[in-house]
Amino acid sequence: MVHTWNDPTEVPGDFGPTVVTIGNFDGVHRGHQHVLAQLTQTARRHGIPAVAVTFDPHPAQVHRPGSAPELIMGLQDKLDALGSAGVDAVLVMKYTLDLAAMTPYEFVNGILVESLHAAHVVVGHDLRFGAGNVGDVDTMRELGEQLGFSVQVVNEYGAGGFPVHDDGDTDRRCSSTWVREALSEGDVATAAAILGRPHRMRGEVVHGAARGRDLGFPTANLAHDSTGYVPADGIYAGWLIDQNGTRWPAAISVGSNPTFDGVSRQVEAHVIDRPREKVEDFDLYGQTVAVEFTQRLRGMVAYRGPEALVEQMNLDVAQAHELLARD
Repeated sequence: MVHTWNDPTEVPGDFGPTVVTIGNFDGVHRGHQHVLAQLTQTARRHGIPAVAVTFDPHPAQVHRPGSAPELIMGLQDKLDALGSAGVDAVLVMKYTLDLAAMTPYEFVNGILVESLHAAHVVVGHDLRFGAGNVGDVDTMRELGEQLGFSVQVVNEYGAGGFPVHDDGDTDRRCSSTWVREALSEGDVATAAAILGRPHRMRGEVVHGAARGRDLGFPTANLAHDSTGYVPADGIYAGWLIDQNGTRWPAAISVGSNPTFDGVSRQVEAHVIDRPREKVEDFDLYGQTVAVEFTQRLRGMVAYRGPEALVEQMNLDVAQAHELLARD
């Protein structure tokens, strides 16, 4: 597990020298992974820790809370993904207006140099930092010369070989915006290609209306405060990962079931291959689980009654089972 600090004062005084990168890293997609690969390679070459500096909440949630984009992943999943990319430690900076007001020099000297003792800094070509985002890669190079660290700039990572986007652009660079666009269309396969792994949500399993159980398809309902971008309404094949790390194949429903009135939008997963014990013994209530989306099966449709819905749900489960058996 990656080592995490929630404030620069938590970094041990004798920690370092380090190789550092900076970013929001929402999604930790393949473009981010390209930068992180350079970070960890440089760190291993010099035999020192690789550290990522990130922010919570996302800066957009502070500067424009009414129009901030929905986050692709929660903080815990971000930390897990950064650890999987080889990062040794993460400094999670609480993003505030005071932090946003720091000049490029104040931020770099106070955080990267005095706290993390950066010997090398690895950044993407589109780096912006400091009050008003006035700092860029040239600023970082100048500060490196002044404060005694080297700067490595990583070029953008394109999307060659990924599924063709609707606009036919196969060279579009990987970005969090593209991931959100794909998820908003229910295109979880393209999102997975950009992310380098299936998109996931994480949350506590809570009690629902029990309609699925009554129809023979009990579901694990995610709480409304679950983290992760909610894909477009529809039925998906995917996986449920329980608190013990066991992966269960699942048919996942996103939306308000239009066959029934008064149902709020929700995410619920029906585990396909349950244990042989009674269904009621397979109890996930109160557990924090992850739900991964592999492929969209269909959109959300209103059926004339429960019988037609059950018939379609059987078809959905069979299709999900077939798809996931190849995974």
